Amino acid sequence: MARPPAPGSVIVPDWHESAEGKEYLACILRKNCRRVFGLLERPVLPPPVAIDTASYKIFVSGKSGVGKTALVAKLAGLEVPVAHHETTGIQTTVVFWPAKLQASDRVVMFRFEFWDCGESALKKFDHMLPACKEKTDAFLFLFSFTDRASFEDLPGQLARVAGEAPGIVRMVIGSKFDQYMQTDVPERDLTAFRQAWKLPLLRVKSVPGRRLADGRTLDGRAGLADIAHVLSGLAEQLWHQDQVAAGLLPNTSENTPADPYSQPSGDPRQRAAPRS
Repeated sequence: MARPPAPGSVIVPDWHESAEGKEYLACILRKNCRRVFGLLERPVLPPPVAIDTASYKIFVSGKSGVGKTALVAKLAGLEVPVAHHETTGIQTTVVFWPAKLQASDRVVMFRFEFWDCGESALKKFDHMLPACKEKTDAFLFLFSFTDRASFEDLPGQLARVAGEAPGIVRMVIGSKFDQYMQTDVPERDLTAFRQAWKLPLLRVKSVPGRRLADGRTLDGRAGLADIAHVLSGLAEQLWHQDQVAAGLLPNTSENTPADPYSQPSGDPRQRAAPRS
């Protein structure tokens, strides 16, 4: 697997907060609320700002109760379940995210198809894990800052789920980061994990999303600001991996001394349709 790119080296950081970025974000919002997209739906942009779409399948992995379903709900702008309920079967959720490329100054619409499967279902039905892993572009491995066992389970998760897929993007996300008074995972352990595994490690909060003036409806723009680092991080890792696969960047291994990535003159392969 290629070494993960430095943050901000592939995707323009905080572009979504610029005037141009907000214009593109308008296609995934409706009156400050997030739009919900089905598997065959996509955002509609005016012809002058029409852009290409890059589609990816992402499998979300982690122990039961770490917040997999809650994370996907946050990323999609949906209500986060108040109480934990084990996911039955496989649940798929589509999230769109526009981002600007550093190399070409070009905007791409990223389409993320998140696959979430309950731990019990994975253990009970042998076909579940292969179905989730088939044609997957990235693995998201979750642990909870309030569950030490979920953090210690990460090496096993990485070996069990992604051990036979060395070329697939892997990212680690710590949930319930805002519950710092109850954390079971100190910073020194996170540092040791990053040094050992050389993987991106992001953090997300578990607090409920901010709401509009009516007190009931989720504030779509505020919600995007809360999870933009996750969506941009995914876009950055996946686009970089495509550049490596297309031969536009060298396949630098994790054990090779770090060198600054040179920006290619071209763009990686286009994937205009979601994988089936």
